[in-house]
Amino acid sequence: MTRTLYTNGRIFTAAEGGPAWAEAIVVDGDTLAYVGDAETAHETAGDSAERVDLGGGLVVPGFVDAHTHLVMMGDALGRVGLTDARSVASIQERLRAARAAAPDAPRLLGRGWLFDSVPDGKPTAAMIDAAVADVPVYLDANDYHSCWVNTAALAELGITRDTPDPIGGRIGRDADGEPNGMLYETAAQQHVWSFLAAATTDADRDAAVERTIAAYLAAGVTAVVDMAFDELGLAAFERAAARRGGTLPLTVIGHWFIENTGDDEQNLAQVARAAELAARAGNPTLRVGGIKLVLDGVIDACTAALRLPYADGSNAEPIWPLERAKPVVAAADAAGLQIALHAIGDAASDLALDAIEHAVAVNGERPRRHRIEHLEYAAPETPARMARLGVTASMQPVHTDPAIWDNWAAMLGDERADRGCAWPEYTEAGVRLAFSTDAPTAPYEALPNMFIAATRRSALDDSFPPNHPEFAVPLDEAIVHATRDAAASCLEEHRRGSLAAGLAADFAVVDRDPFALGEDSLLEARVLRTVVAGRTEFEA
Repeated sequence: MTRTLYTNGRIFTAAEGGPAWAEAIVVDGDTLAYVGDAETAHETAGDSAERVDLGGGLVVPGFVDAHTHLVMMGDALGRVGLTDARSVASIQERLRAARAAAPDAPRLLGRGWLFDSVPDGKPTAAMIDAAVADVPVYLDANDYHSCWVNTAALAELGITRDTPDPIGGRIGRDADGEPNGMLYETAAQQHVWSFLAAATTDADRDAAVERTIAAYLAAGVTAVVDMAFDELGLAAFERAAARRGGTLPLTVIGHWFIENTGDDEQNLAQVARAAELAARAGNPTLRVGGIKLVLDGVIDACTAALRLPYADGSNAEPIWPLERAKPVVAAADAAGLQIALHAIGDAASDLALDAIEHAVAVNGERPRRHRIEHLEYAAPETPARMARLGVTASMQPVHTDPAIWDNWAAMLGDERADRGCAWPEYTEAGVRLAFSTDAPTAPYEALPNMFIAATRRSALDDSFPPNHPEFAVPLDEAIVHATRDAAASCLEEHRRGSLAAGLAADFAVVDRDPFALGEDSLLEARVLRTVVAGRTEFEA
């Protein structure tokens, strides 16, 4: 077994109940043999150990991105980026340039546009047609809950005035009832995503997976939780493992996406498939751990389910009514699956907790650790209710970046906007808080995510004032939420997430110390080395 001694670094352990800081690490094979003072580390390592000088860098546990979308992220890395295109003219300019750069492409794909970059937040097909009309254009919104398309794309999808709205979604229409180029929620999923999935080859998905793996390793991320795993995504990661002799260079845990078909029998069949996959043994780096239900949409598009209406008087129905969610959540709970429930509006988080309470009543007391994803606006009493049920709060600092926040606040239009992503409310109530990125709806890089968590300032544009800085968390706590707590959110805390003897040797080495230099240094910091299961998988 290979033994390696890492010295000359400042090591933040994130260990619960143990010393927060250490001087050296000893790794035996894939496991941490010792984390502590340098003298004992040298004695533990022995004279024959390989020695690595960390050059004074900061060492942190490998980041666990506890909510991401892996194939989609890799795909997004190859699309036209539109987040910083803050006007229709800028968006059109980028689309024209992308079309000129790839004149033979059968369609044009983009991502990341913001509603407040478009007049009145109402994109139309004609706006895209003015830039690119000769091929279909598909532009996913920054939150990946809406898709903006041109006239050629509507024709390619076969969407007409007679196409019905799907359950939990809506086809945007003009005053005459004609499709206007916007597809919301399940309309985007069922029309655009399913069409593009069918048009995407395994080779395309393999390339996306490789881009994602490389990007995460370079960011110091050693484990990820995919929150929309499906057959195609699972197969792509199985192929990635096979290319490497059977294992992946980072740990991948999938939550099987459950679509609300409106039919309990079909919905439960999806749960049974997830349970079948979760029971598989063999690959320690790739497993299905649970299911994922998207209960509502997003506040930016006014599709999140709220107790009270939006500023414009509208509201949204949940994608999963409680009577449809209850049997699915109860069945998954009975099967021992972890349940992740997307809930952005307060009515949706109410629904999520009602469904979990129902599962507890049906299945009785048993070990369980379910999750609610996002919780962007929740009622003040929600954290206490989550604490009683042992439900984890899975939240994303990057979603609070002030540069993308104005439209979110405007859609609520009242005092509710002052309590967006109120992280301390959860920890003060005794709720486990796990930080992640939800890539590609936001940047995947871990260090800027920690900057936003610790400051509530923008990592994209420093001209914006902080976004409710009273909800920021100290840097050490932010890193714990993104490592140890994120590992616990996917039942992995006994394997990884902190630096202590007996755990996986997963860690990242950063070129500067924000604890000494201040949080601003996180925006310039680089990961120098990422070690996963004792192997250096990335080195700058």
